[in-house]
Amino acid sequence: MLLIVLNIIFCLSFLVFAWFNINDNDSWLWLPIYMAASILCGVAAFGIYYPMGYLFLIAFYLIYALILFFAKDGVRDWITKYNTPSITESMQAKKPYIEKTREFFGLLIIAAALGLNYFVSGGI
Repeated sequence: MLLIVLNIIFCLSFLVFAWFNINDNDSWLWLPIYMAASILCGVAAFGIYYPMGYLFLIAFYLIYALILFFAKDGVRDWITKYNTPSITESMQAKKPYIEKTREFFGLLIIAAALGLNYFVSGGI
């Protein structure tokens, strides 16, 4: 029952995150990222699992997260160069390191949600 509730929460959350990205310059990238996760969590709420889909997307999301971590004005720079200022003060990310850091953590959240479904599906 808990897994069903979690998947419904993830499904709806990722759907809302996709909606927030509709008007972004990089919506061509983020809409599919969030929609794929939303769909997979939505069908998992009904007990339908796609372990290979989880693995593929988790790999993609983690590779992209690594790219964002080491990119110029990425997460590493947010930590070392900018001394980790708040990334939650405003929804308008006017500084590139804030945008990349938010995207990095979003990818980790998606990967964790899909990872949970992968392990529950018996994909180990």
